[in-house]
Amino acid sequence: MKKLALILSLIVSCSAWATGNIEAGKAKSLTCAACHGADGNSQLAIYPTIAGQHAKYIEKQLQDFKLGMTSAGKQGRYDPVMSGMAMPLSDEDMADLAAYYASVPIAHATTPEDVVDQGKVLYAAGDAERGLTACIACHGPRGNGTELSGFPKISGQQPDYIKAQLERFRSGERGNDMNAMMRDIAQKLTDDDIAILSQYVGGLH
Repeated sequence: MKKLALILSLIVSCSAWATGNIEAGKAKSLTCAACHGADGNSQLAIYPTIAGQHAKYIEKQLQDFKLGMTSAGKQGRYDPVMSGMAMPLSDEDMADLAAYYASVPIAHATTPEDVVDQGKVLYAAGDAERGLTACIACHGPRGNGTELSGFPKISGQQPDYIKAQLERFRSGERGNDMNAMMRDIAQKLTDDDIAILSQYVGGLH
């Protein structure tokens, strides 16, 4: 019940975010293309696809990457590449980039047949015996998340990237999740769970 109340409070709460300019963001995205693809659909498995992601989520991650650099990794989200890329960005730059990538459709992706059955159970039901919350509770039946709550779209995402982030949440290396929700969940995931879920979410959309 407490988790449900927390989720509902996050959905109805909304911070003040700037509204970005899509065309300005497209022009500024040229430096992002090497890793994230020309249209935000990454062709490299280790880098996330950001096309179609919620604008507020993208904006928050960019702010967190910048904070990670300025705080020497003590706050926000630190990554040696992305934190460096975010450093020169102004709030307006972040809002513009977020608006642009949110406007671009995500490329089609599929779920491997051999993980469908196990993935569906983990994603939709979790595991009550382990106290494992179902992914669907926050990310929705199609993995689309919600804009206002800050839960990201994970459908169609690169499996290698999802796997790496779940492992980082589990180890505590990544800690910019709201109220440590992802860290709490990831700590209950086995290596097999992570391998299955990271592939399963690809075809949700």
